[in-house]
This record gives sequence, structure tokens and C-alpha cells, in this order.
Amino acid sequence: MTEDGSMSEEAPASEGERTVAFLLSLRAQGVRDLTVLRAMEKVARERFAPSRFADLARQDVSVPLPCGQTMTAPHTVAALLTALDMQPAARVLEVGTGSGYVAALLAAMGGEVVSLERYRTLALAAHERVEGSGFGGAVELRHADGFQADRTLGRFDRILVNGVTHAIPESLMMRLSPGGRLVGALRVEGAARRVVVTRLADGGFDHAMGPMVRLPPLVPGLARAL
Repeated sequence: MTEDGSMSEEAPASEGERTVAFLLSLRAQGVRDLTVLRAMEKVARERFAPSRFADLARQDVSVPLPCGQTMTAPHTVAALLTALDMQPAARVLEVGTGSGYVAALLAAMGGEVVSLERYRTLALAAHERVEGSGFGGAVELRHADGFQADRTLGRFDRILVNGVTHAIPESLMMRLSPGGRLVGALRVEGAARRVVVTRLADGGFDHAMGPMVRLPPLVPGLARAL
């Protein structure tokens, strides 16, 4: 309120204030992993969202992308990254690049990232955004079918699958190094539940089911259009 009693307009929040509010909202939903929170502080989500939805980027909602895809809600991304248990200099495979936001987060957490996207349109746009974020040197983006992670990719310490499947493809699990961890989601009795797959020293795999998550379905194959 001004001195003459009239109502004053509130000054728009600064970028720093928006970031603090964004991080506090995540903490209020149970996100406690400091490595994840610091990465989300470094990587501005609005720079990866389509310009017409930039005002939604600092809210805990999914954001539409081209090709019928979406940016996953931040608290779900944070939960997946927490379950991934990132370690410094880990070699990471991401299936489903989308906007490139999560690839940049993985790089901000110290990962050496290979990210696969079935839609060429999304892959090209994500490349520009990741480069613009300053993390391009740690991220290799490929237009490729994430369900067919070929042997030329080598093995990875961590694999993040950004979508729901009925079964984790064996081709992905075989890309895990011993002691490596894969995080994704499985459709179980009509509901999507987080799964953590760990590759054991003897070459076997341990599957641990977690809580329900809201993720889009993951489709195999390269997109014929777009």
C-alpha cells in the first residue's frame, strides 16, 4: 500500500526468489537429496520448456512438449534422481531425452551422460538447450531407440529410463556395469510403479519395486515422423 492509501502493485519476483520458492516447494514434498536440489538450483527448468509454457516451468506440474510428449513434474524427476543415487563421474545412460532438462541435471550432478531420444525433433531441440545451459560438454545426445541400446555404447554405472514400460528390456540391463543401477517404472496391475534394478557382482539382477509414479509410457523404435 502506498502513502496515499492506494494499493501498490507487487514487484515481480526475481529469478533468485523464484528459484528459492521452487526449491522450497520440492523440499515440502519430501525431496531431501542435496545433490539433486543443488542440480535443480543450477539448471533453470524454464530454459528447457517451450516458450509458451515458460510460466509453468517453476511450478510442480508436467509441461507439454512437441511430438505429444511432456516434461515430467519436478518432484517426480527429483524422486527418480534420488533413487538413481548418482556418484561423481558416473557414466550415465538416459532413455527418453525429451526437453533435455534431465540430461542437464544429470550432468550438473557430475555425470558423463549419453541420452537417447526416439523423436528427431526433440533430439535436435534438446541439443540446443543443453548446449545453451553450459552442460553440453558432459552430454552426448543421440537420435536413437532407447530400447535397443547397442553394444557400441559400452556399459554404464547408471541408467535412467524416463517412462513406463511393461518390462525393462534386457538390452538395457546388459548395459549396466557390475554394481550399476537402473531406475525406471513398470506397469503393474494397471499402475505405474518405480523400479530400481541393480546388477550384482555375479552378473545377476536385483529388482526392487517402489511407490507409484506419474510418468508417460515409453514407446520402442524410432519415430517414423517428427
